[in-house]
Amino acid sequence: MSDDSERRKSFVQTFGQGLLDYGFIKLEGHGVEPSLVREGYDAFESFFAFDEDIKKQYTGTEAGARGYTPFGVEHAKDYDKPDLKEFWQVGQDLPEGHPYRAEYPGNVWPAEIPGFQLHAQEIFRRLEDCARSLLESLAEFFQLPAGTFSDMIVDGNHVLRVIHYPPLSGEVDPAAFRSAPHEDINLITLLCEATQGGLEILTRENEWIPVDAKSGQIVVDSGDMISRVTNGIVPATTHRVSNPKRAVNESRYSIPFFVHPFSSCDLTVMDRFVSEDRPPSFEPITAGEYLEQRLREIGLKG
Repeated sequence: MSDDSERRKSFVQTFGQGLLDYGFIKLEGHGVEPSLVREGYDAFESFFAFDEDIKKQYTGTEAGARGYTPFGVEHAKDYDKPDLKEFWQVGQDLPEGHPYRAEYPGNVWPAEIPGFQLHAQEIFRRLEDCARSLLESLAEFFQLPAGTFSDMIVDGNHVLRVIHYPPLSGEVDPAAFRSAPHEDINLITLLCEATQGGLEILTRENEWIPVDAKSGQIVVDSGDMISRVTNGIVPATTHRVSNPKRAVNESRYSIPFFVHPFSSCDLTVMDRFVSEDRPPSFEPITAGEYLEQRLREIGLKG
């Protein structure tokens, strides 16, 4: 076996087992240049520095699916305190006549920052390519056809979210988090290194541990949708962004890429993950239906 084949085999095993054991892994060699991410942060931070009256010109897209969502709107499922963050969301750009063009909201862009669109779209495409490769690796780990998971994301309803967590004031509700404990909705999430720490996961021993990416790394976590189709074998691990200590009470920025299937994709539990001892744990549902349900639960849709 060639060295490349051995490295591939080793990566597939490490990646798949890491998701099974923790629902989170740290990734290097992913093809997303650190300089692209750093330049993106420069453009994105410029937008969040604007006055509220400028930022709110870019709100109004249904369920906050594109453009700007103000501070204190989103909350975790089953948690009534809003998260201490504001964010901008970018979605799939589809050509005229595409069957999902009318279903996916169109992107909006801040006219004040020409570089915002350029960097957001480039980061989106690089992360989409990376996600496709990772899902092919996961299929290989489970000895399934290569496209088992990656075919689900062709023209998927992905979301690139640029998040700003402002410094916290003394008026903040002590029960509120920058991001309260939750599981991601989608298949997998690719999280570029944030400008500060704070990301934590809940272990099987019910302990919170930090998961901060080093320079150039991407954190990958598994979400509800991949957990559904694998019958819970791949966990959707609970995670949060904790509030900063007083000494480092500064803005935090992060760029998660939420990898979604196309809306009509069937999320029925796959036969590979069903046995006499492990019957299906989830009812059949499409990706679009599940997304609608979860958006209502987190306050982004009425």
